[in-house]
Amino acid sequence: MKQRRIDIARAYDEPGPDGRIRFLVDRMWPRGVSKASLGIEAWLRDVAPSTELRRWFGHDPARWEEFQARYRAELDANPASWQPLLEAAERGPVTLLFGARDREHNQAIVLQAYLAHKLKHH
Repeated sequence: MKQRRIDIARAYDEPGPDGRIRFLVDRMWPRGVSKASLGIEAWLRDVAPSTELRRWFGHDPARWEEFQARYRAELDANPASWQPLLEAAERGPVTLLFGARDREHNQAIVLQAYLAHKLKHH
């Protein structure tokens, strides 16, 4: 049985030689980063929070709990956006890349937990 594992990493971090399938899960491309340096399978911008939700959140830790709930609701309403990630995770380990500076309050954390729950019940 293949390992089902979903990790997250900042798009600006050096990729490790781990052979994981990597996906960019941000609505906007990270500044100053080339496509070649990311080594991604795909850029899944539609899985990222809506522009309205992203602007409302503004990476404000005080809004973190509400952001998570709103983002999960967006994910529930758009399964086609995250289905490729679930399928890739079923085949092997994946890494979700995000551009935010805040490593503790970003959409990749929410998406990682959301997909782990789907994998467990899939």
